[in-house]
Amino acid sequence: MNKSRQAVIVAGLRTPFAKRRTALKHFSPLDLGKLVCGELLERVDIDPKTVEQVVFGQVIPSLQAPNVAREIVLGLGMPAEIPAYTVSKACITSYQTTVNVLEAIQEGAIMCGIAGGTESASDVPIAVSKPLQEALHEAAGAKTLVQRLLAFKNLSPRDLLPRPPAIAEPTTGETMGEAGERMAKENGISRQAQDEFARRSHQRAARAWREGRFSDEVMAVPIPPQFTATLEEDNLLRPESDLADYAKLKPVFDRKYGSVTAGNSSPLTDGASALLLMNEAKAEALGMPILGRIRSYAFAALDPFDQLLLGPAYATPIALERAGMTLADMDVIDMHEAFAATTLSTIQAFESATFAREKLNRSQPIGKVDWDKLNINGGSIAMGHPFAATGAREIAQTLGELKRRGGGIGLCTACAAGGMGAAMVLEVSP
Repeated sequence: MNKSRQAVIVAGLRTPFAKRRTALKHFSPLDLGKLVCGELLERVDIDPKTVEQVVFGQVIPSLQAPNVAREIVLGLGMPAEIPAYTVSKACITSYQTTVNVLEAIQEGAIMCGIAGGTESASDVPIAVSKPLQEALHEAAGAKTLVQRLLAFKNLSPRDLLPRPPAIAEPTTGETMGEAGERMAKENGISRQAQDEFARRSHQRAARAWREGRFSDEVMAVPIPPQFTATLEEDNLLRPESDLADYAKLKPVFDRKYGSVTAGNSSPLTDGASALLLMNEAKAEALGMPILGRIRSYAFAALDPFDQLLLGPAYATPIALERAGMTLADMDVIDMHEAFAATTLSTIQAFESATFAREKLNRSQPIGKVDWDKLNINGGSIAMGHPFAATGAREIAQTLGELKRRGGGIGLCTACAAGGMGAAMVLEVSP
């Protein structure tokens, strides 16, 4: 491909990820997005005018900054002429923002863009009931105090209760946790297997931090309101826990017969991540190091009444086929760990000839997963899962690992609400 149309990733960065209502609780999603994008630009040391587009994602809606991408541009003092827009695609949001910038470069529309996602589970907008909404509107238009008061006369105490955002699928009425629990039962994923997988994630992430593997990928964040302390690492890790600790936790979504617990699930998390993409000619002209390339990608969807979080098993064979490769060709594999049960279900589907035949209309299974290649630096159970930021975290983390190995090919996958999934094949040259 012509270098002016060949997109490359030149840098990736994220904030540390923090458990909801802890170190990053005072930051809005916009604050976190500005932090990571500002630091990214400072580290690569380029003129902000070089950036021609910003595509950022957010899943939990913001009433104050619904187009968080545009507010990042303006809030950082970047040129106001840079267009920016916001994407929401559940847990695969920053896969989509990355692809949008990638395609814009491949089409020749831009030469450089920023993609990423930001999320604050601590900063969740609280709505009011429909009757209270109507009363407030009526009161706002009233001309006298008596008329304002009369607007509320028919409200019940129940109407005054706050309404948090819905967490259930609108189509099925099922939460992602309930879907994960159902998948564990349908696929025969045991409690012990889930707990062992969760412990593995924590141990591997802790080792990666200890060995400095994330030092170039994660920025430090001063903690408000005093700013005397700094968050330098993810604060969700439990490296010293043993299986007995996991076994003590009670199931959350099926308290009597369930196996999905807080310990074998990804926690609600605050954080942001960003990637800087350029065409190869631009990167070379600016003397930018090339972190890696996106060799192929695929998005897929399935009936949410089926196995809601099995999307990666549908997207992966398409991405591999587009890359002209097989699962065995991958040097590393990064699977988003929404729940241990869903990741283990996805691995099971990858290796199943029956699944391939009945669900994918393929004669051969996707392939056997080599556990020595899988989530070698941990995953979302240990690091956390700020919904819109996870995809860019996976991409940067995979490219960083391949670079440390002297090059290679990696696969990133993620499931998402709505029965969606993403897969991406990444390449780092020797």
